[in-house]
Formats: sequence, structure tokens, C-alpha cells
Amino acid sequence: MLSVSSVLIGLVIALILGIICARRPRLYAVVLTITGIIFVIPSLALFALLIPWLGLGTKPALVGLSSYCLLILLRNVVTGLRGVPADVLDAADGMGYSAWQRLARIELPLALPLIVSGIRIALVTVIGIATVAAFIDGGGLGTIILMGIDQSYTEKILVGGILTALMATFFDLVLSQAEKALVRWR
Repeated sequence: MLSVSSVLIGLVIALILGIICARRPRLYAVVLTITGIIFVIPSLALFALLIPWLGLGTKPALVGLSSYCLLILLRNVVTGLRGVPADVLDAADGMGYSAWQRLARIELPLALPLIVSGIRIALVTVIGIATVAAFIDGGGLGTIILMGIDQSYTEKILVGGILTALMATFFDLVLSQAEKALVRWR
């Protein structure tokens, strides 16, 4: 699944950058600007820019889709980490937690609902954009849509579009329920 893989890669990058940027506002502004610029580049143009280095296929699609979800994921990671109450952090410091223990045991668990929300939004966004990856042999449901366009076969176009919408809706519902379950404990 191209979309899920892309979001997972984007999540790893966003977690690393988010942890660093949550403590460095100037760096966050720079990284946010760069990811914002990437996000507004039309998907077909970004895929075309990646072809000379990565060729055709799933590699440029994976890199492009991972890049698209960075802005969404990064914002949610940083917002979640910055939203941890100061008194909770002070209590962790008072209990002798190291910076890494505090991050792993306090900050990330408290930021998790916002991170899952970011994953939900990023995955739904990437599922829609992934259909364009068929133009660079990236595979996915966009291939069905593209074949339907090439063959002037309306049913294929509809099947590809409906399956894409159903998949996005399914993941949105599942991750929305996960998000609610995570917030319930608060």
C-alpha cells in the first residue's frame, strides 16, 4: 500500500523533526516554510521533478507522497509536544526523569491524540494524491482510473474513483475511532 507506506515514512521524519523543532522555534519556522512549499507544489509537478533522480515507478511516488504528508504530520507533532502542560513537565523533572525519559513517558503519550489526528488527515490526503502517481507508474488505484481514461471506459474511471473514496473514508473512520479512544482517557 503506497499511501500507508508514504505516511509511515513521513511520520518517522516528522517525529524526528518535530521533537527537535518543538524546542527550537526558529528552526521550526524554517522547516515549516520548507514543508509548506513542498505541500503547495502540484503533485504531478513534484513527481516529474523526482523522475530524473529516481526514475519511474514507486520510488518517486513514495518520496513525493512522503513529502506531501510532512507538513500535516510535523504541525501535529509539534503542536502536541508543545501542548503538554508545564506543570506536568515540572513534575517529571522533579521525579528525576532524564530528557529522553520525559519525552518517551510523558510528552509523546500526551501528544499521541494530536499525532494520530495528523496521521488521519495525512493518510486521507495522501490517498487522494496517490491516484496521480499512476502517471509515473507508481501503481495504486490511479492505474485503474488512468486505464479507464485511456480506454474511454467510464465504468473503470468510476470504479477507481469510488474505490479511492471508499478507502479514504475507511481509513478516516478507523483513525477517527482510534483518536477518540486515545482522548477518552484524559
